[in-house]
Amino acid sequence: MIPFSLLEPESVDEARALLDADDPSIRLLGGGTALMLLMRSGLFQPQALVSLRRLAPQHRAIATLDNEVRIGAMASLSSIERSAAVRSAAPVVSRTMQRLSNVRVRNVATIGGHLAHGDPHMDLPAVLTALNAEITLLGEDGERRMAVESIYRGYFETSLAATDLIVAVHIPIQGEILAAYMKCTTRSADDWPALGVAVTLTIADGAIDSARVVIGAATDRPTVVDAAAAVLRGTSVAQGAVDAKILREAGDAVAESITVRADAQGSASYKRELARVYVGRAISAALATGAQGN
Repeated sequence: MIPFSLLEPESVDEARALLDADDPSIRLLGGGTALMLLMRSGLFQPQALVSLRRLAPQHRAIATLDNEVRIGAMASLSSIERSAAVRSAAPVVSRTMQRLSNVRVRNVATIGGHLAHGDPHMDLPAVLTALNAEITLLGEDGERRMAVESIYRGYFETSLAATDLIVAVHIPIQGEILAAYMKCTTRSADDWPALGVAVTLTIADGAIDSARVVIGAATDRPTVVDAAAAVLRGTSVAQGAVDAKILREAGDAVAESITVRADAQGSASYKRELARVYVGRAISAALATGAQGN
């Protein structure tokens, strides 16, 4: 790696002041687990890194508010995994964390960096999109909230400006919403997934009242598939399950709707068939959480 400067501001305002909208070689540094890989491979050669490690503890805090759990952007993935507040408010997030990369990465990586990196293989963007989660973003015009899915525009492309900084993540309390995340890794369990499927369901009067199906890894960004939700709405739920025919139709709707990207984890045709199968499995897994108390 070529030499670079390491800057360590003590507030978010100081951090933003060090960034330059016209100089992409100055980059924010959270945990650095993904950024370091890019630097070692020579894909990114920074002039300066603006480390956020000296920010006040409030930027790592996890707290339950009236209708959401608020996670500071510098909270490590391990702290989210262990958080009783997250486990109570959004159990699907806690379950997802257990198979997200490996414990060494989770101990260092931050949720803000995880979301800002823009890698479509990341697990949490799909899960948080399914939960209608939001971020607080600090930019040129001050703070604003925006949906997690609105961060992403394409393969490693985001809507974030060079001077934008994620301050916090807001996850609505899951409550009676049933949710599951399933992924397929083609090598080791902690490898990048070839496909990720996040599903949320609400049940009313013995039928699926609403559904949200989100695909990750196979696509260039977290992709909400409305066609699959349309198949599921109104479907009868008998003894915590839906008819296998409906599961196949939902899987087919996803496979026919998404634009699949081939990469080292699999060909486009392979990932499309994975989606066709895993969507049904994720729906069944979400329904099963109802019998388990979420």
